[in-house]
Amino acid sequence: MKYQNTIEGRFHSRPNRFIAKVWVEDVLETVHVKNTGRCKELLLPDSRVILEISDNPNRKTKYDLIAVYKEGLGLINMDSQAPNKVALEWLREQDYDFIKPEYTYGNSRIDFYMEKGDKKYLMEVKGCTLEIDGVGYFPDAPTERGVKHLKELTGARGEGFECITAFVIQMEGVHQVLPNVETHPAFGEALAEAKAAGVRVLFLGCEVEENRLVINRSFEG
Repeated sequence: MKYQNTIEGRFHSRPNRFIAKVWVEDVLETVHVKNTGRCKELLLPDSRVILEISDNPNRKTKYDLIAVYKEGLGLINMDSQAPNKVALEWLREQDYDFIKPEYTYGNSRIDFYMEKGDKKYLMEVKGCTLEIDGVGYFPDAPTERGVKHLKELTGARGEGFECITAFVIQMEGVHQVLPNVETHPAFGEALAEAKAAGVRVLFLGCEVEENRLVINRSFEG
């Protein structure tokens, strides 16, 4: 996926989870943050950030904050809408006969439903932006929604679905994602139960650029 029009800025502050203050040249702009997670280890004062310039003249904010440079690691895409977009691009190259995004299953909307031959698949996508000592962790904030989806996938395995939890790693140099049990123990428990039931854990590594994000490798967890 590509961003059409990007510009660099310097992070100043984050008044709430939806907006940030960013220096763009010599002007302190209010920008929309495309990630409602905590991201405290990323959005540090004076960090270099990448903004996408909106083409909607009626918006209250002119910019979207989509990426940040982290010392010792490089560029991290933190756009929470990006993982599903790049996952769809990747799925289209995997020889599935049918792909349907936003599939209703049980009491949840699962990110993707796929078919290949007589097999039916469900895949839930999670974006990973939290890195500690070269390892990715998810989530960076408690996610009851994430636990619910894992339980839905666990149940779907019993009904004959092939089920996948896919972690899109929105940074380079990270090859593993572990459950962040310190932040949300229930997610770690639900992931272990899902794996025991046969839910596959897939890591999707990315090439990250200021105006582009693409999955370039996949491996089982």
